[in-house]
Amino acid sequence: MCVTSFGSIFFIFKLSKKCFLYYYFIVVKYTFINKEKLKLTTYSHLDLFSDTAPMADDDVHLGRHVLAEFFECDPNTLNSLDKVEKYMMEAALECGATIVQKCFHMFSPYGVSGVVIISESHLAIHTWPELGYAAVDLFTCGSKCDPKVAYEFLKNKFCSKNASFTELKRGILSPDAMKVAEKPFEIMQQFQN
Repeated sequence: MCVTSFGSIFFIFKLSKKCFLYYYFIVVKYTFINKEKLKLTTYSHLDLFSDTAPMADDDVHLGRHVLAEFFECDPNTLNSLDKVEKYMMEAALECGATIVQKCFHMFSPYGVSGVVIISESHLAIHTWPELGYAAVDLFTCGSKCDPKVAYEFLKNKFCSKNASFTELKRGILSPDAMKVAEKPFEIMQQFQN
């Protein structure tokens, strides 16, 4: 069950081809040039990027990705498929997301992995109840959702005594060409308590 973030997300989708295909068609963005006006227009599911706004440092980016770690959590909560699924769904709603699909799996003898597909991207989780630990991905696009709200909500629901997160800027747009700059993500913020 110990895999990298990208590998673990792919693993979850292997559990359900239907879930994976649904995710693929929701998350893939379509960009084309409006030939009449010769201006770049970006379209996505529910026009997610119409509210993408510059940050204080004038960077415009497509999404925020919070990588969260929850320590010293209630092991009974982390080992309950029903509770983990319920709390992840509630976290998505709490942060202002629109839920599209969910896919969760209970491992034997313990541990839960799952993903909530949202119109704005996804929330994913992997739990190690025997260690009181959960690793969570909270990826949202546009400015209507705040992944840190979901982070705080889950920290409370998992009764985490210690937690940390790193927030990344994903899909940084080139200011002069309105295209995604070919550079790695940037760390926006790190927090540990």
